[in-house]
Amino acid sequence: MRKVAFVTGGSRGIGRAVVRHLAAEGCAVGIDYLQARDQALALERELREQGFECLAVQGDVSDREAVTAAIRQVEEAFGPVSVLVNNAGIAGQRQFQDLTDLDWRRFFAVNLDGAFYAIQAVLPHMLHEKRGAIVNVSSIWGLRGASCEVAYSASKAALIGLTRSLAMELAPSNIRVNCVAPGVIHTDMVEVLGAETLADLADQTPMGRLGTPEEVAAAVAFLAGDSAAFITGQVLTADGGFIL
Repeated sequence: MRKVAFVTGGSRGIGRAVVRHLAAEGCAVGIDYLQARDQALALERELREQGFECLAVQGDVSDREAVTAAIRQVEEAFGPVSVLVNNAGIAGQRQFQDLTDLDWRRFFAVNLDGAFYAIQAVLPHMLHEKRGAIVNVSSIWGLRGASCEVAYSASKAALIGLTRSLAMELAPSNIRVNCVAPGVIHTDMVEVLGAETLADLADQTPMGRLGTPEEVAAAVAFLAGDSAAFITGQVLTADGGFIL
C-alpha cells in the first residue's frame, strides 16, 4: 500500500533530503515550507519530472491552523498521512541572560509546538487505521546541551521527551514514534557559523568530517519504514560519533 508522507521544513537542507528519499521509496510526499517558496516549488517540479507524487504547501508549523490546513491540502491530493516527519526547526546562538521572552517562545513554538500541532492533525486517522510512523528530528544538543544555545537545546530535549512518552502511549495502536538526533550537518543553517568554526567542529567529530543531509535522511527513512516495524521510542544519533 502506498504511503503518504508529510515533511515539515521540507524545502531545504535535511528536510529536502528526506523528501527526496521518501519519494524514491514510493511515498507520495507533502513538502511543507514557510518562506522558501521557490525552493519548495523547484523540488516539487524536480520530483514530478521523475514520476514521483509530491505537493509543495505553505504552512507555518508554529500556527496550528496553518499547519493543519497544509496537511489537509496534502491529504486531499493523496489521501491520509501515514508518515509524519517533524523536521522544521530554528537555531541560533545567544547568551542565556540575553534571551528575551520572544526568543524563548519562538524556539519552542517552532521546534516543539510545531511537532505537537502536526501530530494532532494526523493522529485521528492513524488511530483509526492502527498504523503510522512519526519521526521527530531533534539534535545532539538536545541530548547533551550546548553553551550559548540554551533555548535551542531545551526545545530539542523537549522534543525527545515528547517522542519517548508518545511512543509509549501509541504503541498499543501500532503507531511508532521515533527520533533522529543529527550532529553537525553541512546545511545552510550551520554555514552561518563560518569556515573556522565548521572546521573545528569537524575536528571534534571522531569521523573527522561534517555529516550530509542525505545521511540524516537515510536514518529518518529507516525509522519511518517497515524495516523498523518493531522500533519505537528510540533516539538515533547521526553524528559521526560526536557525543560518544
